[in-house]
Amino acid sequence: MKHKLRIKPVTLKYIDQYNALMRYVFQVTDRELQDSGYEDGELLRSKRPVLQEAEVFGWFTPDDELVSQICIYPCEVNIHGKIFSMGGVTGVGTYPEYANMGLMNELITHALEKMRKAKQYISYLYPYSIPYYRRKGWEIMSDHMTFTIKDTQLPERVEVPGFVERLHVTDEEVKSVYDRYARQMHGALIRNKFEWDEYWRWENEDERTAAVYYDAKKQPQGCMFYWVEDDIFHIKEMFYMNQEARHGLWNFIGAHFSMIDAVNGDNYLNEPMAFELKDSQIVETIEPYFMARIVDVAEFLKAYPWNDDIRPFHFVVEDPSAEWNNGIFGLRYDENDEPEVVAEPIGKPVTLDIQTLSTMLMSYKSPTYLYKTERLKTDAKTLRLLEKIIPAEKPYFSDYF
Repeated sequence: MKHKLRIKPVTLKYIDQYNALMRYVFQVTDRELQDSGYEDGELLRSKRPVLQEAEVFGWFTPDDELVSQICIYPCEVNIHGKIFSMGGVTGVGTYPEYANMGLMNELITHALEKMRKAKQYISYLYPYSIPYYRRKGWEIMSDHMTFTIKDTQLPERVEVPGFVERLHVTDEEVKSVYDRYARQMHGALIRNKFEWDEYWRWENEDERTAAVYYDAKKQPQGCMFYWVEDDIFHIKEMFYMNQEARHGLWNFIGAHFSMIDAVNGDNYLNEPMAFELKDSQIVETIEPYFMARIVDVAEFLKAYPWNDDIRPFHFVVEDPSAEWNNGIFGLRYDENDEPEVVAEPIGKPVTLDIQTLSTMLMSYKSPTYLYKTERLKTDAKTLRLLEKIIPAEKPYFSDYF
């Protein structure tokens, strides 16, 4: 059957088929759409910008029926203070009667080639199966934590010079605070209109409120998306430029003491928050969230913001889906004192697969941890060098696509 199929772009002409395949694979019900604020047919219209702005490819039958697809969102992310073009992979799905034919394998390789050509040297995705995407070269790069705080465990009020104002979640002040925050947080997505639309895709933003903290100079320094329901204060996301703004936002939450029994929230900082509370005996959960993979090792290594001076060494990389990433990548400085990547084994080797290289350079796991768990092989001196030149800050990623 496979030899009759062909790969081609999924254009607006196929929006109905795209929508049908998405809803089938991800089991999206009419009730879920209504809970997210969609009316009949609105989801179909909301997906139109995806087919206009993203690259979508699929396998088609001779009758022009879409049976398997993959979507690449053109995004930008902050990697240790440097903005990179990123290919966000989503909408991955195949009808069951066409499974186990290798269709998705070829679509993923096709997508990686497209991302490489577009200079998207890093890719993120939300995995429906972590083992599956690990086999394709992606690895965990961030966590999603949740917490529950009883009303009696709320932080004590801290006097701050500013104030909190409630705004609509789409207010420009809200977006400006997040943009400043994302540009200082490693791993974060830079949100333009398309990204903000996706951020609220599966939530009813009209039922959410933004609390913005302003400092004494009336400059917005922090924001929180929240709602109150059934005596619970729910936090979707909280981001702030400094501790003053953090205190101000928690003061605002505390002002709801008489209305609530508990606070339930999401945390994407990759650090438990219990330590920051006077009463730290709270309930916190953690689960893997997004995965990342380097699309083009040579180009990514050239652009990577190394933390310190590089002593010559080389990576020996294995990649199951992108043949151009298999081989030797030596690092040294050129005559202009800029990092240079060469295809020769200079210095000592660091042997690892693309998954391990990706999670290490995203700083989700340290070189020493990966060495101890036998995910990479090298000598002690080169391991210390890796610890020195790779920034330690863990990724922050709170979006979903």
